[in-house]
Amino acid sequence: MTLLRLEGVTKTVDIPDAEPLTILHGVDLVVEHGERTSIVGRSGSGKSTLLNILGLLDAPTSGVFEFDGRSVARLRSGARDRQRGADVGFIFQQFNLLSGRSALENVMTPLLYASGRRFWRRRTIAAEMLDKVGLGHRLDTMPEKLSGGEQQRVAIARALVREPRLILADEPTGALDVETGTSVMGLLDTVATDYGAALVTITHDPAIAALADERHRLDAGRLHPVESGAEVPA
Repeated sequence: MTLLRLEGVTKTVDIPDAEPLTILHGVDLVVEHGERTSIVGRSGSGKSTLLNILGLLDAPTSGVFEFDGRSVARLRSGARDRQRGADVGFIFQQFNLLSGRSALENVMTPLLYASGRRFWRRRTIAAEMLDKVGLGHRLDTMPEKLSGGEQQRVAIARALVREPRLILADEPTGALDVETGTSVMGLLDTVATDYGAALVTITHDPAIAALADERHRLDAGRLHPVESGAEVPA
């Protein structure tokens, strides 16, 4: 079943005293439920813009964008925000953990917007998720006392604590050494599988991109599929 469908998506932004800048040109993309998809591209290729659209943070200028069969263009801003909060988990290169809050408190944060039983059980749910990523013994540790790999594990736990159907990983290993990055990607894939979530990884690293089921290259705002077995270009 299809979770995301983009057809002919463009994104143009206005530039003061200059012609409008088109960042994305006719992007076509389909992501199935539970699928692993990678998008590789150089800096300035439009990766961040595409990520913001996929994550319901921004809207296309034109084209079709459907999330779980529903046209995103028809959603009001409040409905779009609720869908993003319920269905999308973000993982960033720089972790973006809240300083002055423990690992447990960081993972609990998304559950402050939950309702009913999940809200009242937020501490238990967050502790269970940290245990799942191998940090059950670090619940009360502050981010600055964690290694880079441990901080990324906290970020993964925070992204998954609401059991989203879509995980967007933006350069998730960019701040890690190769060995730690490989371990983190393996963990991310395992946990995503456990929750049946689709995983879209935005990266500049061909080795990370090659781990996906479906691979794409974004070049100057144009998305090109990479054939199975072919090397993912940098």
